[in-house]
Formats: sequence, structure tokens, C-alpha cells
Amino acid sequence: MKKRLVTSALPYVNNIPHLGNLTQVLSADVFARFCRSKGYETLYICGTDEYGTATETRALKEGLSPRELCDRYHAIHRDIYAWFNIAFDYFGRTSTEMQTAIVQDIFTKVDAAGYISEHELEQLYCPSCQRFLADRFVEGTCPHCHSEGARGDQCDSCQTLLDPVELINPRCGVCGTRPVPKKTKHLYIDLPKALPLLEQWMEQASKEGFWANNAIQVTKSWIRDGLKERCITRDLKWGIPVPKPGYEDKVFYVWFDAPIGYVSISANATKDWKKWWQEPKNTELFQFIGKDNIPFHTVIFPSCQLASGEDWTMLHHMSSTEYLNYEGGKFSKSLGIGIFGNDIQDTGIPADVWRFYMFYNRPEKSDVTFTWTDFQEKVNGELIGNLSNLVNRTLTFVKRFYPEDASLLDACIDEELWKQVLEKEAEIDALLERAEERDGLRQILALSSVGNKAFQDGEPWKLKNTDPEKAKSLLKTLMYLIRDLGIMVEPYMPTTSARILAFLGSENARWTDLGKTEGIEHLNQPELLFSKLEDVTIDSLRTRFSGSQEERKLKEQTIKMEKEMEHTEDQVGLAEQFAKRVILKVGKITTVEKHPQGDKLYILTLDMKEEESRTIVSSIVPYYTAEQLQDQHIVVVSNLKPANFRGVKSYGMLLAASDPKAEEHTTCEVLFAPQFEVGTMLTPEGYEAPVEALPYVKADHFFSMPIVTEGGVVKIDGKPVGRDGVYLTSKQYLDGPVG
Repeated sequence: MKKRLVTSALPYVNNIPHLGNLTQVLSADVFARFCRSKGYETLYICGTDEYGTATETRALKEGLSPRELCDRYHAIHRDIYAWFNIAFDYFGRTSTEMQTAIVQDIFTKVDAAGYISEHELEQLYCPSCQRFLADRFVEGTCPHCHSEGARGDQCDSCQTLLDPVELINPRCGVCGTRPVPKKTKHLYIDLPKALPLLEQWMEQASKEGFWANNAIQVTKSWIRDGLKERCITRDLKWGIPVPKPGYEDKVFYVWFDAPIGYVSISANATKDWKKWWQEPKNTELFQFIGKDNIPFHTVIFPSCQLASGEDWTMLHHMSSTEYLNYEGGKFSKSLGIGIFGNDIQDTGIPADVWRFYMFYNRPEKSDVTFTWTDFQEKVNGELIGNLSNLVNRTLTFVKRFYPEDASLLDACIDEELWKQVLEKEAEIDALLERAEERDGLRQILALSSVGNKAFQDGEPWKLKNTDPEKAKSLLKTLMYLIRDLGIMVEPYMPTTSARILAFLGSENARWTDLGKTEGIEHLNQPELLFSKLEDVTIDSLRTRFSGSQEERKLKEQTIKMEKEMEHTEDQVGLAEQFAKRVILKVGKITTVEKHPQGDKLYILTLDMKEEESRTIVSSIVPYYTAEQLQDQHIVVVSNLKPANFRGVKSYGMLLAASDPKAEEHTTCEVLFAPQFEVGTMLTPEGYEAPVEALPYVKADHFFSMPIVTEGGVVKIDGKPVGRDGVYLTSKQYLDGPVG
């Protein structure tokens, strides 16, 4: 039996993993547990991927060093995986001395073999920071949708991929200085030159290793479309130094060094790491990743291994899943959409229940959507109604009617039933050997259904009186079936497995004991394995985890602040209340559309110097044309509780003055604010802008703090509204209400 080296995609360190991200580490855990139980010498390693632009950018944003940021998030990842009971042999990280040494060694060998080239290109350079800017460090106006705040690699408003030199009015994302084009040199790996080696290896490996279909298709499409030389260096400070004269101020691009992290993490795990990575005849490498990572594992990393000239353990089996989506949309770490690892721990639902559902719906061949309704149905129906039901009804019956009857375990096995069991167990074993984990779990549950049917059809409550020996034969067979189910669910639900096996006094049973009708000496008191998921619990969780993480946080803060304000409203002035509860922020109107379901409604898209553009709905069609609004700076109640307007969600409200003498809702002057830069926060004079996001303010609370114009100056409780001595003003309605 060859050794089995198991890896899962290295999670990027700068965010909390959501349920979709957890698919890979959980999938590898199931396979590694199966291999260990079956007797394979197994090493399962993983760790956080820590270098790169995104880490450096996030660290700057949070006011930390990259090392401090990585330390924080590495611990968060480690603790989440520990809660899920993931049995890594070693969970490491890529920002280690061993990673530097191995990456530099591989590069040096690839370079010496002639697979590294040098090219001069033009990049944006910040004269103030005195460095070339990585793509994400350049900001500007999108050349396609003209949204401000686009990054050098992508515009978040229109999702167009960009080159930094395309941006209109580019600026350094760190200091704001306008960068200048400047020539620089970078190193490239010559993938076209490595292609003959890659094709020869891939043709054999993909067949022998029964790669997932999407892995084969993606790899072939990359080769068919023509491999290109790929840049492997970057102008960053946080990364692995390039060991080549003339490149002392550059580091390796994270995609080049990250896959090598599998090797360095193994080296940190064991001094004998070379017996895993450089004994390919005795080792099989199984890798578990999402489909977006396929080319790095089937093209780029293998090309580096082959080009180095060393005898590496190469990819054997690629288990690459499709996407797990969330309630009709996509999980998103950047947007905080979905249910995340730290959220899951707060649900009160045990880790094994989550593990069960993740594998029951593992997206092996197509995208799968997580819904709370399906989660409830599968847990209550399959996990409780099938598996738990068989264990509880059988063992409770035996414990009640045969408490000390040793003759039960001396009875004959029901050969016909046991034949079905052995056939199904062979099928399950074959599925897990190929890492087809979803089908493996479903067949385990199908076998449990066989047991439930046998119990129901056999009617042991009658047989114990009419045919006692047949009753004992059935119950003994079902007890060994439950023992085998306890063994087979261990990779999926380790805590549940331990409980089932403990009921039967078979705590040490493992995969190699499957099919044996010996080893059960006594029966301990069984207990219910799981609690049913009630409608009220699921409805509460669905509501709790709707929207983004930021929205959830603001909802919680809103409730807390509203309670606090109930006790302080009479103690502080109106202007102070306003400053503590309301964010007024300047935004630029980038697009104006008529609402398809409302004659008086505009849908306005705003640039507010936030990570994403903002949408608000406003009933100002009778007063302004789209042309009059386009590109205007306006003031928005930024933290107003979002509201739906005929199917479109509005995230804020613009400020407008009106004529106090006219009938309500018949006059309107939008308060344009060209004197303020986009993103500026306005406050009553004497009060500072909040340093962090405030919770939502409800509309009725906002309107309970009246804003007015006096002599054309917008005021709250007599205090002018503005920033640094510049005030928000009206031109038409000089003395009246603002709303």
C-alpha cells in the first residue's frame, strides 16, 4: 500500500472562511480519516496562505503589519477548523523560513534549467512612496463605467478586469499621489517551454489518478488556448525575496510560492518530509480544491516541479468541486454574504450535523445551493429519521428486552440480510477510494435504510414471542450493521461515530473490521444522537444570517443603541443625539435610471468612496431630469435602515429642502454639495465624524430630529452642518424643513 499524501487548498489568510471555503478542508479530512482507518500511512497537511498583495492591502487598511494581520487570522482559521473536528496531521502557514528556503531552492533549479525568462515592461510607479505599485495599490476612475474607486486589477462596480495603466486619473492607493509610468524588469516562468513535459505527465496522471472531470476540462482548455509565459515576481515588501542579482527589491508572486506551501508545511510537520515529496514510487498525492484553483494545481505547480529536474511526488488524484452557493446567491468573503465559520459555532447546532449536510450536498459534479429549508429537511429526514432512528430503535429494543441475554450474541447471522450489507459496504469502500464522498455518504444512508426496513419488516416485537431464534438472528445482524455504520460514518461525523461505537463497546473498531461478525461483547445504554431542527429555530437562523455580515452587525448595534437612547434622549441635546446616531455622507451620482415600477422614482447609483457602489431610490422624478442629476454631489443619510421600494432595495436617503408654505410633498430642492469631496462625512458644528460605522437608524427616529435651513444654511438644533468650517447650503428654499 502506497503512502497517501493529502492536501486541501491553502485558505487565504485575510478573511474568515465561509461554508463554501470549508468544503475543501472538510473533504480532505474525510479522505484522510478514511485512509487512516483503512491502514494507509497518511499525512494530511494544510495551512494559511499568507503572502501577497491582498494581505499587504488589508494590513494597511487595518493599521497593522502584515505579520500581525497573519497571526490574527491564522489563529481564527485554526480555531474554526478545530471546532469542525478537522484532523490535520499539521496545520501550518506559508510565511515561514522553511517556505522561503524551499521556494528559493526550486526557483534556482528551474532558473538553472533554462525555464525562467526576463522581460521589461512599463508599470505605474509612485514617486512619493518610491516604489512600483502592485495592481491593487492603484486606484482611479473606471474607463468603462466611470465609477470612482476602481482598483488597478478590477472595477467592483461593473466587474471589468483592468490593467492599472487603463485607469482614468490613477492615484496611489497608499498616499494618493498620481503615479507615473516607469520601466521595470520582471521574471517569468516559460510555460510554453515546459509544455511537452506537462502534456506527457498530465495524459498519464489524469487517467491513473481518475481526476475530477472539471479538472481535466479546465487543464485541457488552458493547454488548447496556448500557454503563455507567466510573471512570477512582484514589487511588494511582504513576500519571499527573489534570489537573483538585480531583483533584490522584488518578491515572488503569491501564486508561484503558494502551492510550494504544501511542501514547506510538510517540512515543518516532519523532518522526514522528503519521504513524502521525493519518493514518488511509494507515495500518492491527493489534492482537494475548488474549481477556481484548478490551473494552479494541474498546470503551474506541476510545471515548476517538472522544470526543476528533481524527482517530485506529483499530483495523483485531483478532487475539485464546483461552487457551493447560498440562498439564491453566492457566498462572498469580501462582501460578507453567507454563513461563516464563526457564525456556525453560534448556531447551537453540533459540528457533526454541519459536517453531515456539507457532505450530503458536496458539490462534486455541479454547483449546489445551501438553503435553510433543505438543511432542515435533510437533517430531520436522513440524519435523524434514517440513521439515528435505526440506531435508537434497534439498540433501545435490545436493551429493553435482552438486557443480560448473552445468547443474543451467540445467535446465527441473518445470511440474506448480511449479504446485502457486504455488497453495499464494498460499494461504499470503492466510492471512498476514488474520493467520491457525497455518493459514499448517500450509500451509507442507503445501507441504514436497508437496516430500518429489515427491522420494520421483521417485526421483532412479534418474533421474540413467535420465533425467538429468528428474532435474535435479526437483532444480532442489525447490531453488527450498526457497528459497521459507526465505522463508516467516522470520516464524516467523528463524534457521532465514537458515540455509536461506544454503545456497542466497540470503541477501537476501524475500517478493517467491516464485515466481521465478532467484537461486540456488551451493549451500553443508548441515547438519542441528535435533536430535531424545529421550524422556529430554522426561521430564526434564516433571518439572523440574511444579508451581509456588516448588515448583521449593524442590526445588532441598532437594537442595542435604540435601547440606550431611550434612556439618554432627555439628557443630551438634539445635535449631540444626531451626531451619535446619524451618518451624513457625500456621494456622487454615477448613474440615474427610472424605476420600472414607479413613475416618480429614480434609482440612483452612487460613488461614496466605499468598497462598493451604493444604490438609493428617490421620488424626485417630477423635479429633476436625469441629466440634471448625473455626476452631482449629494448628501445621503448613509446609515438609514435599508428599505424596499417596489422591488428595489434602497441603502440610504438623499437630503432635500422644501417650501414650508407649500403643501407637503409638492416642492423639492436636492441639496447638491459640490463644495465637498466624495466620501466626506458632515456633522453638526462642534462634533467629530464617527471613526467607525454606526448602526442603522430607523426612518421615524431620523425624522424625530428635525433638520432645517436658516438663511440658506442647513442646521440641526441651531448648529450648521458641514465639515472644517464649510457648510451645506440650499439655494432655493432658504428657510424651511429638510428631509
